[in-house]
Amino acid sequence: MKKDKQTNEKKKRRIGLKIFLVILFILAIAGCVFAYKVTKNGGGLKGILATTVGHDENTVNTLPNLYCLLLGKSENLTDTIMVAKYDPKTQTASMLSIPRDTFIGEDKNYASAWDKINAVYQTGADNILKEVNELLGMNIDKYVMVDTAALRALVDEIGGVTFDVPIDMDYDSSSQNLHIHLEKGVQKLDGDKAEQLVRFRHNNDGSTYPYEYGIEDIGRMRTQREFLKTLAEQTLRPENILKINSFIDIAKEYVETNLDFDTIKDYIPYAVEFDIDNLKTDTLPGVSEQSLNGTWIYSHYEDETQEVLEELFGEESESQTEDENADIDRANVEIEILNGSGENEKLTELIGNLEEKGYSVTKTGNTSNTNTTTIINRSGVNEAIQSEIKEIVGKDNLVEGEEGTVDITIILGNDN
Repeated sequence: MKKDKQTNEKKKRRIGLKIFLVILFILAIAGCVFAYKVTKNGGGLKGILATTVGHDENTVNTLPNLYCLLLGKSENLTDTIMVAKYDPKTQTASMLSIPRDTFIGEDKNYASAWDKINAVYQTGADNILKEVNELLGMNIDKYVMVDTAALRALVDEIGGVTFDVPIDMDYDSSSQNLHIHLEKGVQKLDGDKAEQLVRFRHNNDGSTYPYEYGIEDIGRMRTQREFLKTLAEQTLRPENILKINSFIDIAKEYVETNLDFDTIKDYIPYAVEFDIDNLKTDTLPGVSEQSLNGTWIYSHYEDETQEVLEELFGEESESQTEDENADIDRANVEIEILNGSGENEKLTELIGNLEEKGYSVTKTGNTSNTNTTTIINRSGVNEAIQSEIKEIVGKDNLVEGEEGTVDITIILGNDN
């Protein structure tokens, strides 16, 4: 009996060893496959993140440009209003600052505080998004609103930000509980000092940024853009990936957005390796002027604004494409729709909207579930057609694709 028991124990040990070796072999294979995919996805932190979220080396080519309205809120007013674009394929980005006093009313002579764009936020982020689109002739549908408390928390979380403060800053406002006291020069700013920096407009004695830098709000917006560039550069470092949970907690508490997580995660693998030198920035062209009733407003120059938009975003405004749209030969544009939403009602509605405009939907089918609606230009159709189809679909996500049997492919996602 004792011998049989020892024999059984040896068998169990051998079986256990075999199972362990099989598991080890499977893990080794899985590790090799993962490492191979990481390499195919570009290697490094980008490759690891891209592989983790299920991307392959071709995924980045299908990601549309990400457009977003960035809002910085303080005391329920938007001190910071920026339009941003990120292109993951070319690893370029653009930011346009919009002065908070930008006039959006009907009659400049009788302007009030409610005719300034920063006052619109008090009626909801969707409304300021609408006003920005009307002002620029764009079709942005995403926004991110950040309370200045988030800036303080983020800067402290990464251990401060080294920045070159452009001038001595000395300002106090008891009504805002705001006290700004910074010396000119390179220094490490903690969260509190970072907030002082981005909110500064002028000193207690009325002096402000030098004219060549940009006085008052223009100077403040320039400082904000430069600081955000520096903050991004010092945050998007490999060592900070371990702080991702803290970043998420900060976002949950202080950030309001209509961007969903599934969309954000698609861009993270590429954003972590973004080179800040590829960021272009500018300010809405215009002039500060005083209305007849004494209210100061900022009036933008429409022609110069269009030039800036083309430079930053490579886009024409809707108002400048209306005449071209009248001459579109829609009947000869062949469109296929691949339904990645899983909802036939969405497919039927989109077909109806396209055909109502005179387009021909020649092919339909299903594709794997996707969260992002994408328009693929396969035959180099002109800008007027692209603009109108983006308007019909309700998305700006248009990419260039390989030639096919149709002119346009629309991949219908859950976001439509």
